[in-house]
Amino acid sequence: MDKTRTPLRKWFLAIYLMSSDKRGCSALRLQRELKIAYGTAWTMSHKIRNAMKERDADYQLDSFVEIDESFFGSPSEGEGKRGRGTDKTPVVVGLSLDEEGRPQFIKAQVLERVDGGSLVEFAKSAIKPGSRISSDGLRVYNKLTEHDYNHQPTKFNLEKNPEHLKWLHVVISNLKTFLNGTYHGVPNKHLQAYIDAFCYRFNRRFWPGQLFARTLTDCAFASPFTRHELIE
Repeated sequence: MDKTRTPLRKWFLAIYLMSSDKRGCSALRLQRELKIAYGTAWTMSHKIRNAMKERDADYQLDSFVEIDESFFGSPSEGEGKRGRGTDKTPVVVGLSLDEEGRPQFIKAQVLERVDGGSLVEFAKSAIKPGSRISSDGLRVYNKLTEHDYNHQPTKFNLEKNPEHLKWLHVVISNLKTFLNGTYHGVPNKHLQAYIDAFCYRFNRRFWPGQLFARTLTDCAFASPFTRHELIE
């Protein structure tokens, strides 16, 4: 909000809409609700997402964490493969569970490729050392054992072990519904920003009455950046 020309009351409404609706809030909706130009609404929404990203960067998952990768976006023309053979954008997602196996908090990162180095880098930034990590049997996850993680890989078999990664796959499905339902898909350049906003709201779902105040505070202390930085 630094040096903004938009009235603060419109900023407050934008922050409320983007923090309170679990389905997210598109720039088109902000344009209508705030009666501002679409470009202004688009820039405001990204500044708010940036504040959400910066705040969530202060936390790491711990204890027991499920981890898996998924693929987002539309395939290239003529490309019909699915899963790990696709050229869609890979995203690694980690979900922490409590002692009863209930979902707690998530982290997600867009990757250039799914390999051991990328997964270790994600783990170091998103998961506390010493945590127990459950994954499927993809060999690249074995790199986690070379670092301070208790990695427990299990070959994924929905029929024999329906509880394995169950909640993680539910969250990934919700994330895809969020991106496709509210935004009808997003460009790769800004995919991480939209994922960050989803994670931010998910991680604060236990305190819905505090979301607006928390997000307002996070926006007030976020690092400033310009529209030029968004579009370059």
